[in-house]
Amino acid sequence: MSGGTERVLVSVARGIAHVTLNRPDKRNAMDALLVEQLKSTLRALDADDGVRVIALGGAGKDFCSGVDLAGLARLADAPVLDNLADADALADLFILLRRVRHPVVALVHGRALAGGCGLATACDLVLAADDASFGYPEVKVGFVPAMVTAMLRRSVPEKRAFELIALGEVVGAAEAERLGLVNRVFAASEFRERGEEYLRELAARSATAVRMCKRLLHHQDAMPFETAVRAGADLNVLARMTDEMRAGVERFLERKADR
Repeated sequence: MSGGTERVLVSVARGIAHVTLNRPDKRNAMDALLVEQLKSTLRALDADDGVRVIALGGAGKDFCSGVDLAGLARLADAPVLDNLADADALADLFILLRRVRHPVVALVHGRALAGGCGLATACDLVLAADDASFGYPEVKVGFVPAMVTAMLRRSVPEKRAFELIALGEVVGAAEAERLGLVNRVFAASEFRERGEEYLRELAARSATAVRMCKRLLHHQDAMPFETAVRAGADLNVLARMTDEMRAGVERFLERKADR
């Protein structure tokens, strides 16, 4: 499958769906049209059983510079309900990234700032080029990274999360990895190749097991310890009943018997 729209480009090969934000002249800033097209794309890919991994990247020099401030300025004098509808549309995108069955991997090069940093953090995994930068500089223009804080505080310790949003400092890829914002950092010269290797490795895993892992991890948010363990037990039973799990156990036992 391949195709594209004005704001979002899509290509699928060998179970990996590459989704590219396509506003390079605006550093892939998220306007209302991009947000809606990205949500539509994610929903379509979620319904495609041939897809095993979704990779989210940006065209041009940057991953995403955040929300389009020009659009935000136009809403400044709009009624509160118009502003709420606009904010809800973006909130729906962040929630959708967790709800889609397939793992979503952010491929970050250049800058991931403000809502763009939140977009990366909302993905299940984040890969970064070593020259990438991350930050929440909203405070510098008197704004608050309100929605993305929900993702940030799930990735880094509370005091570091507050420091990032209160100072608005931008950090490099190595520091972002140390903080827990990023899973892996690759040399910029090898980023495309190493990123593809990572995606292929993830796509080679049991699709059913990976989807269950994602569902369980997010479902356990805010659960008390015993409730979370019981939820895991329920999913454990479901996993035992899948064809992929049974075949995997049989292969393991056969290899062990041959030793």
